[in-house]
Amino acid sequence: MSQSFDSVGARSGGVSAAAIESSSATMTALRGAGIVLAGSALVAVAAHVSIPLWFTPVPITLQPFAVLLLGLLLGPRLAFATMVAYLAEGAAGLPVFTPSLLSGVAHILGPTGGYLLSYPVVAPLISAIWRRGACTFSRGVIVAGAGSLVTLTMGAAWLGVATHLAPMAVLQAAVLPFLPGDVLKVVAAAGIAAGAARWRRVG
Repeated sequence: MSQSFDSVGARSGGVSAAAIESSSATMTALRGAGIVLAGSALVAVAAHVSIPLWFTPVPITLQPFAVLLLGLLLGPRLAFATMVAYLAEGAAGLPVFTPSLLSGVAHILGPTGGYLLSYPVVAPLISAIWRRGACTFSRGVIVAGAGSLVTLTMGAAWLGVATHLAPMAVLQAAVLPFLPGDVLKVVAAAGIAAGAARWRRVG
């Protein structure tokens, strides 16, 4: 009889452990989904903070800052998922891209699409690099700066293919005007990420 009660207790304990594990996995998934949605919303808001330039189809926006910041704050998987979700929302027609004459998939495939398509590359890339060393401000500037250069390179290459501009014209339209602002975005993202890292260590 004692053995019978012990076996029942073991089975009930096993069920409870399985239920707890399942509940924990569900909470983790819900938390991840919430972070992805919040992150994609941040990029969308940043996309609407824009200044059009008369000499190029590429506007000045806060999108790169949001992408760099999320890449430094989130793990690689969440960073990638956030950027994919952002592009999926835009492709579905939601107003998450910088306002222009194009929308949805046409916007992604338009002259500025290279910048957008760089985001699922840049965010997880800098996330992985950032987590492999000291999370200091100076290192954050280097990591975020590298991510910014990847975005500018992909954006310029895409614009060149889409418009058939000469290399120097592409440089003047897609890279040079944005360097000063991107330096500020890199510094701001690195500062916030380094501060968050210090706060986690203290906490």
